[in-house]
Amino acid sequence: MSGEQLVVERARKAFRTGKTKPLEFRLHQLRSLHRFIAERRRDIADAVKKDLNKSEHGTELFEILGLEAEINVAIGKLAEWAAPRPVEKNLLTIADEVYVQPEPLGVVLIIGAWNYPWAITLQPLVGAIAAGNAAVIKPSEVSSHSAKVMEELLPLYLDKELYPVVTGGVTETQALLKQRFDHIFYTGNSTVGRLVMEAAARHLTPVTLELGGKSPCYIDKNCDLRVACRRITWGKFVNCGQTCIAPDYILCEPSLQNQVVDEIRKCIQEFYTENPKTFEDYGRIINQRHFKRVMALMEGSTVAIGGDSDESECYIAPTVLRDVTTESKVMQEEIFGPVLPILTVSGVDEAIQLINDREKPLAIYVFSPDNKLIRRVIAETSSGALVANDCLVHFTVSALPFGGVGNSGMGRYHGQHSFDQLSHLRSCLIKKLNMEGVNAMRYPPHTAKKMGWARFFLLQQVNPGRLGRMATMAMITALAAFVVQRFFRRH
Repeated sequence: MSGEQLVVERARKAFRTGKTKPLEFRLHQLRSLHRFIAERRRDIADAVKKDLNKSEHGTELFEILGLEAEINVAIGKLAEWAAPRPVEKNLLTIADEVYVQPEPLGVVLIIGAWNYPWAITLQPLVGAIAAGNAAVIKPSEVSSHSAKVMEELLPLYLDKELYPVVTGGVTETQALLKQRFDHIFYTGNSTVGRLVMEAAARHLTPVTLELGGKSPCYIDKNCDLRVACRRITWGKFVNCGQTCIAPDYILCEPSLQNQVVDEIRKCIQEFYTENPKTFEDYGRIINQRHFKRVMALMEGSTVAIGGDSDESECYIAPTVLRDVTTESKVMQEEIFGPVLPILTVSGVDEAIQLINDREKPLAIYVFSPDNKLIRRVIAETSSGALVANDCLVHFTVSALPFGGVGNSGMGRYHGQHSFDQLSHLRSCLIKKLNMEGVNAMRYPPHTAKKMGWARFFLLQQVNPGRLGRMATMAMITALAAFVVQRFFRRH
């Protein structure tokens, strides 16, 4: 038996004891996870510094705060999320107990990503714990220092059998994917996403795939370019461009291109100084393989800002490319680095067409003061999310479902969406063994008269919560008496 198989079987055995079912146990684990983050802030920051050259405050802002917020929401709302959810009934079931009961799926596999190794790995874990699952956690081996810290320290805070951390590379991940899970949650690229889905299909395991894609950013000629470019510059160059929802390319009219370049140049200098290479809040490409990949994407394009690099440090300066076309190398795949191409379009019509001719992105950004134009982009395109007049910030709203569509992924998480995604929403109907006369309409022989009554009882929707208990009971009694007297009495 392989080590991975043993880990999964141990987690399943622990889950089957039922210890994750009580809400108090889940709350205790969530509070322990919060304590882990609070007590191990320095260890986490040191690891991320070694992996991505991110500053301590940068790690706090982009890794820790969102995770803390997610845990706080789950702790505060868990009783509400886990409670039975009453639903509307028809007249035939008005006397019955009808509700949706969330229940744990079982053992969940969480495969994290290297670009935000803590937030992206542990936010799904919050949902898994809240929903009452066991979870096998597989951090990305590419962010090796973060993976090592997670492996060493997380078991000191969480139940070791229910929430084991498995480290390693492709071999270990493939070994895990051979095991049967009750849900697989993967964050990464679409190529590996397909392999994860293929492996899951062998066990009919549902998947959440948080993938990426080329997220477009349309700038309307009437918007405040200074503010728009500040927000785009921030969204693009955070984490050295290694963000799945970063604006991947700009679409604007030809008359705007020079102004956009000038404004972004000013913002880069303001945010990262004249020499970003020596500035503590400007990161690095994760490794040399990705460095070479990003540098190769720039070939054949005109550099308007930046372009300098240092392979020994995996450093690429904040870079803007101008006069890019859809055939350019940089437009053939997600950039996932600090390179921002500008494509010129005649207006919003061409921008929408260009967006729709490509795979559905994880996000679409549109900058415009015109609400009609924004509504039109929403109505005529499809993406995981749409944000107007800002970048990235939708990720911070727990009530918004975060996820892709089409090539950018499937499934969603954050807040209650995480809980629901990693729960089975079980349909429950509890009937009493009385009032059998009302059921006679469904039994053979089927007659036109019975059909008429069935139509009446089945097609009338009733919301008992709005009626109130006394009114509901009165209606049930009156209906039962009416039906039995007028239709079901024996002649």
